[in-house]
Amino acid sequence: MRLLLVEDEIPLLQQLSGQLERSGYAVEQAENGTDGLYLGREFPIDVAIIDLGLPDLPGLEVIRTLRAEDRDFPILILTARGRWQEKVEGLEAGADDYLVKPFQFEELLARLNALLRRSSGWSTPVLQFGSISLDTMSQSLEINGEAVQLTAYEYRVLEYLMLHAGEVVSKTELTEHIYEQDYDRDSNVLEVLLSRLRRKLDPDNRIKPIETLRGRGYCFRLDRTAG
Repeated sequence: MRLLLVEDEIPLLQQLSGQLERSGYAVEQAENGTDGLYLGREFPIDVAIIDLGLPDLPGLEVIRTLRAEDRDFPILILTARGRWQEKVEGLEAGADDYLVKPFQFEELLARLNALLRRSSGWSTPVLQFGSISLDTMSQSLEINGEAVQLTAYEYRVLEYLMLHAGEVVSKTELTEHIYEQDYDRDSNVLEVLLSRLRRKLDPDNRIKPIETLRGRGYCFRLDRTAG
């Protein structure tokens, strides 16, 4: 998932960016509101973390502008301002959640996870499609109750496809949402990832969960059974 992080405290920006990347996010960083607004407009963002106390364009203005331009990805406010009035103002500007500094990274991660799955219509962290079960908190996969190991990028691909089950996801869209900006996006690498995923999800080639639509992209075809 591609995440926008707008934070003017450079040490915190760098620390959070590293932690989020290790947690599986492709992170776009901005140190001020102007750059954050540009990135929010120009990149296919899945979720954003925006500080309110930015030095040029206030975080509230960034949020209001993105919402006015119909950017509907979930937004988490991260700020040192803890008064309830400011929380209300942030939520009314269009944010979806609010976390006050100082905070535990585990809580931030849990809130991001909840925002992403709710935006895709899931109320629980486990995405269940028949025998296939993906836990988005532990980033683990089970097939018929048996654990199946995934690489980091296999997980990213599968999570994105399952959260967009029934939708046709183009190769370009998939690469933009799972890879870092400077990653060498060789289409053959994605094909290899999908081939490995198919073997892990469906070793007997019976249920065919991931369909390739020639010239259009990929689609996770199974029906959800929980969440």
